[in-house]
Amino acid sequence: MPAFYTKTGVGTSIAEGKPTAVFDGNTYLQERAITVDIGLVHAHTADTSGNLRFRLAARNFNPVAAMCARTTFAEAENLVGLGELLPDDVHTPGVFVDYVMAAHTPNVIEKVVNR
Repeated sequence: MPAFYTKTGVGTSIAEGKPTAVFDGNTYLQERAITVDIGLVHAHTADTSGNLRFRLAARNFNPVAAMCARTTFAEAENLVGLGELLPDDVHTPGVFVDYVMAAHTPNVIEKVVNR
């Protein structure tokens, strides 16, 4: 999506020179979408085709980060062969991933706290 319409900024100096459109009687300002050149994601499992599976909270932003970048690098804790990931387990299709590599150290973010 190269651009979107928003009501934010309409009638201010920010809107000067930018295209506007009227929808249902309301004026909207056209803004360019944010694009990124490189996306770095950490997946739990990846196959050789670049299909990715994320676990737990990693499913929040990693799939979107992989899909919005022009070039995506994926680091995976487990690399499996093509076809070993079930279609229902794929959170990001390989068409969005350009490079896959094995993680040298697991991404441990949990910390055990005993009282």
